[in-house]
Amino acid sequence: MVKRVRYDSGPLSLQKHNHVCVKLGVSIFLVGLAVRLLLWDSFSFSSVVETSPLEDAKAESPVLSSDIQASDSDDFPGSNQNQNQNQTQISKDEKCDLFVGEWVPDLSGPVYTNESCRVIEPHQNCMKNGRPDSGYLYWRWSPRDCELPKFNPKKFLKLMRNKSLAFIGDSISRNHVQSLLCILSKVEPAVEIYHDKEYRSKIWKFRSHNFTLSVIWTPFLVKAAIFEDMNGVTSAEIQLYLDTLDQWTNQYENFDYVVIGGGKWFLKTAIYHENRTVTGCHYCPGKNLTELGFDYAYRRVLQEIFKFFANSNHKATVLFRTTTPDHFENGEWFSGGYCNRTVPFKEGQIHMIDVDSIMRGIELEEFEKAASLGSQRVNLQLLDTTLLSLLRPDGHPGPYRKFQPFAKDKNAKVQNDCLHWCLPGPIDSWNDIIMQMLVNA
Repeated sequence: MVKRVRYDSGPLSLQKHNHVCVKLGVSIFLVGLAVRLLLWDSFSFSSVVETSPLEDAKAESPVLSSDIQASDSDDFPGSNQNQNQNQTQISKDEKCDLFVGEWVPDLSGPVYTNESCRVIEPHQNCMKNGRPDSGYLYWRWSPRDCELPKFNPKKFLKLMRNKSLAFIGDSISRNHVQSLLCILSKVEPAVEIYHDKEYRSKIWKFRSHNFTLSVIWTPFLVKAAIFEDMNGVTSAEIQLYLDTLDQWTNQYENFDYVVIGGGKWFLKTAIYHENRTVTGCHYCPGKNLTELGFDYAYRRVLQEIFKFFANSNHKATVLFRTTTPDHFENGEWFSGGYCNRTVPFKEGQIHMIDVDSIMRGIELEEFEKAASLGSQRVNLQLLDTTLLSLLRPDGHPGPYRKFQPFAKDKNAKVQNDCLHWCLPGPIDSWNDIIMQMLVNA
């Protein structure tokens, strides 16, 4: 069907036609204006939506937040007071798991260097020993559901005024306390007032804050007879007394805060004693003893430790640190194993080896048992550094536990350290977490 169109040619028709045209033109103009305004509003809204994540990213950019290294404020560096209150509330409400997240780039880098800190032990001073890369220094731990502020040494020392903090455990505890000392030295250098014969246990004093910091070397946390030199060479089996806590318990009442942990030493060959009787062993073929396994011994020791804290009349805050995984590849420390990676893993790219999984499982089970019983005397908290440490194969000394290991021979075969941490290094982030935990305690 063809639509027919009528044309009127008279003056009246022309007038009507002009009138219609004017009305039509005005209508078109108004419609066009409305459409333009609608499109403009839509464009403006779209622009806001698309640019706001970019602005958020800028706000979190390491470049823009590089001033968080040394702040005179009592608030956390790089954050205002409201942000701190929000972050504190998140943790108090347990909506944020500080131990689940990822390592993100941080161009601001560490707050100290191996040159500015004088307490770094030689085998963790990776830069001085000649490590050629430095990318491992420019990462920070970022929990999945909240922002973790960087450690504020001024606020920490203010919190610790007239108090005492002790790190109790193996060489990882000593590694950790050195990190804390280096960070705090940005505000006040510590004065060493005690060390044992082997320089494994030490006490420092921050005199202007009357703050005492200690490290107690007790690798099993229970009484042990150890026949091993500083290089790990063993001359006899370790004698381990599973039901007798070590002498650190005699000092416990002096501490307001304790960070305690162990684990790796339980993998060594040992003869187990309980009730003054040899009850078994771990990896002792030819001894005609029952193989109880390291898992039995570790669980038994943790039960004794948590029982001690629960029964003590001393009020303290105790952070129980979980075991630290190593990153040896193609061998162990004694058989040519190495760790030459230079960037962190992403979640899912690496999984714990069996012994670490067993050890961490025991830790979580026994901690939950102790926490469920509750105690009015001890504030027991879990410092679960295992998974976040698992993602940092790049942070170990490796061959640079020794000074210039390849100076004479570029192909020299050297022993690698893929368990302890370079300083500065990933272990510095453990103190960011501790700061947050103690502020919320």
